[in-house]
Amino acid sequence: MIRSVVRGTGAALPRRIMKNADFEGMVETSDEWIAQRTGIRQRHIAADDETTASLGEAAARAALDNAGLTPADIDLIVLATSTPNNTFPATAVDIQNRLGMHHGFAFDMQAVCSGFVYAVTTADLYIRGGLAKRVLVIGSETFSRILDWSDRSTCVLFGDGAGAMVLEAGEGAGGIEDHGVLAASLRSDGAHKDKLFVDGGASTTGTVGHLRMEGREVFKHAVGMITDVIEATFSAAGITAEDLDWFVPHQANKRIIDASAKKLGIAEQKVVVTVDLHGNTSAASVPLALSVAVADGRIKKGDLVLIEAMGGGFTWGAVLVRW
Repeated sequence: MIRSVVRGTGAALPRRIMKNADFEGMVETSDEWIAQRTGIRQRHIAADDETTASLGEAAARAALDNAGLTPADIDLIVLATSTPNNTFPATAVDIQNRLGMHHGFAFDMQAVCSGFVYAVTTADLYIRGGLAKRVLVIGSETFSRILDWSDRSTCVLFGDGAGAMVLEAGEGAGGIEDHGVLAASLRSDGAHKDKLFVDGGASTTGTVGHLRMEGREVFKHAVGMITDVIEATFSAAGITAEDLDWFVPHQANKRIIDASAKKLGIAEQKVVVTVDLHGNTSAASVPLALSVAVADGRIKKGDLVLIEAMGGGFTWGAVLVRW
């Protein structure tokens, strides 16, 4: 049985770090207020010469280096982003060119914060379908470009960055002991669009727009929706929360992460948390957290890892991977 096996991960962050205290002269807030309600201590903000494409390229190169591969070994690039460099062409094609890759194919995927989870699932299907042997899956965002810096309810939450993963075809027996992507569950419900959205677009206002969010409504729905897809993934794989080695959730809010883990019965020591370092980096959130946990030795070969995310739309999903 063909499985999509993880070969390597990588990350890239903008040079500038913006701490909570930096907001105190901009909007009515404080380090204590932000940290207490979100768990965020700092975030990275892209400079003018740092873009979704440049960060995505850097993360891709790091993942390739960690995998011991080159761009020549890649068949497909799937980029998860809500902040592309251009309306078109796809930023994935830009990254493909930056890598010096003139074969294969590349495309963007837009599912907001769930983008990387959707992209991993998509890459897995291309591999299992025989259309690609190795796929570079990237989550890259420059959310600072779409923030209203006078809106304290949103501008303190988000940051910029990129993370990447190389998936390749491998053989498995078809059981839970196989390495690679084992199960996934994806969902969306457009009825919740107005709770988290950007108030601009090429087809409507002709502008980029700014991010708008009903924070309480998003929080209210988040825990239930996240646990729904995770339980579906557990059922598909025939496991329970106790079988997990690591839970790598979307890094949006520490309170959502804690509440979700508690509801699912996932031990606190199994949860990877980086929201304090990066803020919410949307589709880059999960691959950034994965890269940190792999680099510091927490996630090791053979570990059972669950990733999940929820984003505007709403979209939400989970993927179970044997490292």
